[in-house]
Amino acid sequence: MLPNSFNFLLFFAVVVGAYYVVPHRWRWSLLLIGSYYFYSTFDPQYLFLLAATTLVAYGFGIVVAKPFRQTTRRLLLTAGILVELSSLFLFKYFDFLMGSFEPLLTNLNIISDAVALPRLDIILPVGLSFYTFSCISYIVDAYRKTIEPERHLGKLAVYVAFFPKLLAGPIERAPAFLAQLAKPITVDRIAIITGLQLIVWGLFKKVVIADRLAVFVDAGFTNPAFQSPVTVVVAVYFYAFQIYCDFSGYSDIAIGASLILGIRLMENFRRPYLAKSVPEFWNKRWHLSLMRWFRDYLYIPLGGNRVSAWRQYANVMIIFLVSGLWHGANWTFVIWGGLNGLYQVIHTAIEAPRRWLANHIRLPGVLTTLMSVLLTFHLVGLAWVFFRASSIDNALGVLKRIWSSLPQLPALLTNYNWDTEFYLSLGLIVFLMGVEILDEKKPMSRRLADGPAIVRWAFYYAVGFSLLVIGMWGTQGFVYMNF
Repeated sequence: MLPNSFNFLLFFAVVVGAYYVVPHRWRWSLLLIGSYYFYSTFDPQYLFLLAATTLVAYGFGIVVAKPFRQTTRRLLLTAGILVELSSLFLFKYFDFLMGSFEPLLTNLNIISDAVALPRLDIILPVGLSFYTFSCISYIVDAYRKTIEPERHLGKLAVYVAFFPKLLAGPIERAPAFLAQLAKPITVDRIAIITGLQLIVWGLFKKVVIADRLAVFVDAGFTNPAFQSPVTVVVAVYFYAFQIYCDFSGYSDIAIGASLILGIRLMENFRRPYLAKSVPEFWNKRWHLSLMRWFRDYLYIPLGGNRVSAWRQYANVMIIFLVSGLWHGANWTFVIWGGLNGLYQVIHTAIEAPRRWLANHIRLPGVLTTLMSVLLTFHLVGLAWVFFRASSIDNALGVLKRIWSSLPQLPALLTNYNWDTEFYLSLGLIVFLMGVEILDEKKPMSRRLADGPAIVRWAFYYAVGFSLLVIGMWGTQGFVYMNF
């Protein structure tokens, strides 16, 4: 049951109706039953994995908070994290590691060409990386005593399995979530209106924009050597907006659905393609819940920026390489993470020359901002090629096809047979960025609330009409569900 389906909207309506009817003391059980039912619609057998992951977090959360010796508590913490990571290793990385070691061992004559290392060949459960990280953060928070261990197993299970965020985040922290779950919730008209706005906007980004762009992206990344260079270029540019609308669309739906249920989830996106640098893109605008998770549970424990410059650079590279591997068991994701880490290291390393140039070459502020935004977008877009590609060869094939055709590209663009679907897709991207630019200065929700009613309702009807007429409902799952 995908969140971009009418079945989900019906399911959510039923849950909301029951949620505000049952007494507060039973609402956690309604959310738990609803969340487990929702997850069962993908593959019921993985409910056991979800439950087991929750039980591990529950048990270790209690024991790491006990007044044992610090060495004992650290051993328990390490054990809890390793047990939680074991499911990720088995389901996500075991086959990847076997496939990576096999040619290496063959080249070293340790095994022969006829020998194949074992494979598990099991399907990756949807949302596994997200709820595993939620469990790990809970155990670490209990160890750090930033939260009292949750003694109510059912409520902790709701935190782990809460259906709006279960498949692709945000990676919510336990202290904030459990505190809200404990409070009696009454009908909040403003929260419900805001939640509905976010759901509709998230669906618009997913079913109207992202899934439409996917057709162009798939065409360009499939056998790029045999595609027109224009097809490949369009695929690369459109993928940047496909991945953004797909993932941020899910986050909007998740945050909006949670608001209607009286629970606020953390912000996950903040108009990322308006970033003026790669560090700003990652630290302040893109997948904020994941980057804050890595900051709090890996970067800072490694020393953060309180160490020498070279150690800081190493810490940044570790964060992004691990982030790449978290996204997928493929070397393309590692390269993607490495590129983004390298961008950050270079940005920090050349800070002094950048300031010198800014002081000696004075350009109009608008021009400087535009150049910075465009440079950041293209750097991030280059890395996205490896994120999207099925293999390193596929990514290099895409880049080679574009590079080899650069001199002829203007003529090819002019003579290309553009169709109506392309212009519609391009227009939707322009519309999206126009909304983002306006939202940067003043939130669109506030603009609509403060503006004339005719403008507000015209916007609502336009988005709603687009969903019904040109929305591609239920055609594709969300990209980040696979991570």
